[in-house]
Amino acid sequence: MKAVLGLEDGEFVVGEGFGVEGSCSGELVFTTQMTGYMEALTDPSYQGQILMFTFPLIGNYGVDHHNFQSPTVHSLGCVTREVCTHPTVKPSLIDFFEQNGLYGITGVDTRRLTIKTREHGTMRAALIVGSDDGEEAVKMARTAPDIAAQDLFPQVSCKEPFHIPGPGKRIAVIDLGIKKNIAVSLQKRGADLYVYPYNATPAEIDRCDPEAIFITNGPGDPKQAKDAIAAVKHYLGELPVFGICMGNQVTALALGAETYKMKFGHRGSNQPVRHMNGSIYITTQNHGFAVDGDTLPEGCRIAYENVNDGTLEGFRDDDLDVLCVQFHPEAHGGPHDTERPIFDLMYRRIA
Repeated sequence: MKAVLGLEDGEFVVGEGFGVEGSCSGELVFTTQMTGYMEALTDPSYQGQILMFTFPLIGNYGVDHHNFQSPTVHSLGCVTREVCTHPTVKPSLIDFFEQNGLYGITGVDTRRLTIKTREHGTMRAALIVGSDDGEEAVKMARTAPDIAAQDLFPQVSCKEPFHIPGPGKRIAVIDLGIKKNIAVSLQKRGADLYVYPYNATPAEIDRCDPEAIFITNGPGDPKQAKDAIAAVKHYLGELPVFGICMGNQVTALALGAETYKMKFGHRGSNQPVRHMNGSIYITTQNHGFAVDGDTLPEGCRIAYENVNDGTLEGFRDDDLDVLCVQFHPEAHGGPHDTERPIFDLMYRRIA
């Protein structure tokens, strides 16, 4: 089965399709992680994006449902150099894509496309499975909506509030597309979790009498999270506020800081981050927007920076009891450098 990937700049590449026939269009992004492909594909933060893996072989250990970060695949399509056809565990990634109506292309020079993305920035793309019509793929790519203009939160957030009981402190979680292991890390510490949709109001959140507010990861532009920004503003100075990834950006916007779209973002499980005490952590990340550290208000301190490009990776405000990180300390997939220090620190800050 043929497939073609078209880019908005006019280039297209033909490969072998897997999954089902059909098409999708969105932002083409790359991840540098070597394992954890199902964790990435099921990460709600990839909603609206076509995910390209830089590691040349994907699917060698099959599909492990235990490590899904949400019930379904959220990336629009999958781009690989090679897909393993005989994994150690079944189903194979190819079978899983066929069974679930998903789109994939393999046999692509992902190294070259990654270098191009790093040099020219993230581009819109279209994937057509079952065709090699490059001109049509380019046309679709050029008409795809800009990810910054899309409100993707309704597609990934819970529809109704729900409760994950625990014996410890009550935390209200604003779900902008939560990864399963964020909840697991909080549960390990005994947290009593009340999870609310992306558009929950403070009046709705107050019904659980929370002791802290937690804002999750999520897809797209943080400025689209208007309801969550308003909720964080309401609780600043009243309750401890914690955020991960999108939650870091939403909290910064609530404080009056600015965010911006990065050239190609950080995606993978090998991103080096420097703590303000000089320690270096290797982290999992997935974001295309960042907080402008120079715009943080007085009282906020940058706590973490990316070693590669110096971008802000987390901040804190001890007077307002705010602690946020841009990376993913829950470590699925990825190294466990920050799971204990970050989640322990957040949980202990709750009075």
